[in-house]
Formats: sequence, structure tokens, C-alpha cells
Amino acid sequence: MFAIGDFARHGRVSVRMLRHYDAIGLLRPAHVDDATSYRSYDAAQLADLNRIVALKDLGFTLEQVRTMLADEISLVEVRAMLRLRQAELETVVAESAARLTQVESRLRSIEQGDEVPAVVLKELPAIRFVALSGTANSFTPEEIGPVIQPLCAELGQRLPEATGVRPSGRLTCLYEPAGDEVRLLAAVPAAVDSDAVLNGLTVLDLPATRAATLVHRGPIDDVLPAWQALARWLDNNGHQSGGPARELYLDTPEDPADWVTELQEPIRS
Repeated sequence: MFAIGDFARHGRVSVRMLRHYDAIGLLRPAHVDDATSYRSYDAAQLADLNRIVALKDLGFTLEQVRTMLADEISLVEVRAMLRLRQAELETVVAESAARLTQVESRLRSIEQGDEVPAVVLKELPAIRFVALSGTANSFTPEEIGPVIQPLCAELGQRLPEATGVRPSGRLTCLYEPAGDEVRLLAAVPAAVDSDAVLNGLTVLDLPATRAATLVHRGPIDDVLPAWQALARWLDNNGHQSGGPARELYLDTPEDPADWVTELQEPIRS
């Protein structure tokens, strides 16, 4: 038998919590001294306590926990619910980390103020891409990422199975407003035979154009300050966008911090 304080220590809960569980009939002490009203618990009750705490951490109310325990929910069922909750929490953590990255990007853009890195004007030749397209609801990172990332992965899977298609350049992502939405393309420059079997890919021909370009070094999730710097340069120099914006992935090693991406903003003549 354990005194309530020792049982609380072994169960990693508070004494006050144990008293509350007793008061609502959720976890009764194994023994209550008639003279002193001291509560005592045995080690076997730790399993019951663990179930209660686990179910409560899953978001169930104590009344719901009481019902589940009365129905003798099994350890296997508790473990399955815990695994599901774990996956949900991992998703929340990942989403929070992504939001933090975007906040940091906007802070860096604010800190840069009117500072504009080196922008290079380039003549981009006419180019033929093979591509996969998708649509996002907006330009927010939370909308863009879940669309463009699977497109890039699927493009990589489809290319080897396409016949008469010979890739000749690096992955390029294109972004173009489409009303309230955004049209996205994951594309690779390629020569395409007239009898090619495209395996679900589409052919996209873009004309030669002049573009303002800027090299971004680091993870693509942190690209916002670079795009906004390029926008300031366009405005300062009296240029307007003349086509879908492009991200040309020049180097994509395993660590995204070492990525090198050329931002290309076609401009009107």
C-alpha cells in the first residue's frame, strides 16, 4: 500500500488530482482509514491511473473517461487512440514550426526595409517544359506548399516512365494568379518527340522573355524576403510583371539550408 503522496509521486500526478478523482468516483483509494481518513493505494491501481491520464490527455472529459472505464476499454484501444493523438500533435508541431518560419521571414523582410540585393536582368530563351499543374486557393505558404510539393514529387515519378521525353534542365516551379486562385506548375525543360508518350505530363511552351532575377540561398520556405526584395526592385525601376513567376532550383542538397534557387520575374517590354 502507498500513502496518497507516494502514490501521486509514482503516478506523476498531484495529490489534489487524486483527491478529486476520489471525490467524483473515478479512482477510489484501495483503503481509507476509518480513524484518520487517510487514503492508501496499491500498485495495481497505477494502471487505472495511467488509463485515466492518457484518456484525459487525448482530450476526453472526465465524465467520458468514467464511461470508457466502465465499459472496460482495453489497453489496445487506449494505445490506438494514443497513437492517433500523437500523430495529431506532431502535425500541430509541424504546422506551428512552419508558421514560425513564415513569421521570421516577414520579420527579415521588415528589417531589410528598402534594401534590395543584387538583381540581374536576363534574357530568358524560349523554352519547352513538361509539367504537372495544380491550383492553390491563395499565395499563402499554407496553401502553396501542400499543392506544389506533391506536384514536384509526382513529376519526378512520372518522368522516367514517359517515352520520347528527354529532360534538359533543372526543376522549375511556376506561379501565376488565376482569379482568386493560383495556378502552380512543377516543370522540367525537355525535348519532346512528336510521338512521345507523356505519361500524364503536359507540354508547356514559353516564349523568350526578359526577366529580373535574384539568387536566394537557403530553404525555400524562407524565400519571402527575396521575392519582396525583387518586387521592390521592379517597382523602383518602373517594371511590371510579364508572366508567371519562376523558381529555378539550381542546387538542392539534402540540407535545405544549402539550397540555391534563382527567382525569375519576367517583365513586360
